[in-house]
Amino acid sequence: MSDHTAPQLRSISYGGGVQSTALLVLAVQKRIDFPLFVFANVGHDSERKATLRYVEEYAKPYAAEHGIELVEVQRTRRDGTTETLWGRLIRPGSRSLPIPVRMSNGAPGTRSCTADFKIKQVGKEMKRRGATAGRVCTAHRANPTFSRCRGRRCVVPHKATIGIGISLDEIQRANTRIVEPYEQVVYPLLDLGLRRTDCARIIREAGLPVPPKSSCFFCPFHRPETWHDMRRDEPDEFEKACQLEDLLNERRDELGKDHVYLTRFGKPLREAIPDGVDLLPIFDEADGLCDSGWCMT
Repeated sequence: MSDHTAPQLRSISYGGGVQSTALLVLAVQKRIDFPLFVFANVGHDSERKATLRYVEEYAKPYAAEHGIELVEVQRTRRDGTTETLWGRLIRPGSRSLPIPVRMSNGAPGTRSCTADFKIKQVGKEMKRRGATAGRVCTAHRANPTFSRCRGRRCVVPHKATIGIGISLDEIQRANTRIVEPYEQVVYPLLDLGLRRTDCARIIREAGLPVPPKSSCFFCPFHRPETWHDMRRDEPDEFEKACQLEDLLNERRDELGKDHVYLTRFGKPLREAIPDGVDLLPIFDEADGLCDSGWCMT
């Protein structure tokens, strides 16, 4: 089994939020060794506009100025066209529910959005750059110094190291991410003992504005106050989310199925988040999901 001399691939899965932007600053400061950041954009019609603006106006220029490669990838079909998460949801005749819509009891349904539009797209970029899962024969697994194998059944693994922006205050989310066979996942913020508040401080001290929370604008994991802020500050996105909920339930009616919702309150979004009513901050399981570049999987 021959030696593998290719350089190790080290990349951050960048989400455009607080934690992964702090990782960008730390990479510039040489406190972590990650020369590559990959932003899996689920769609310009799907990501929050504020996140896309931040990536274009601050993250990409900052990375380029300091010699960090920040690339943007999207899901593509076999014919080369781009598929967005919004496009999949509203496709005529589609019965797919790739997002974790809330069922009538408030519990989130299953989803495929994170895997299909984020994790797999970062993985494809790593494979394009040479990452492999490897294949080692039984003899070499038992004895790596075994000399009779001629390499016909052995391929030395060349896994990519993928850094995820999970901070110390959400350590319970570590080691639960889907892992592709050609990658190994690490958590640089945990290694440095940093919390989300530390991440915001690191960003400010670097002279950058702290980014908004990153997510799809219609994500059912939004906290109630996030929906409230969206209704007040980004009414167009809020209304589009309401229209999506209406569309999904029109299809559910045709199939004779119970309605689904974008909040856990078991009622339409327009009713669940009343206009002009201030909400107290409530911690929800969505806090920081996509800021880490990962979405909770």
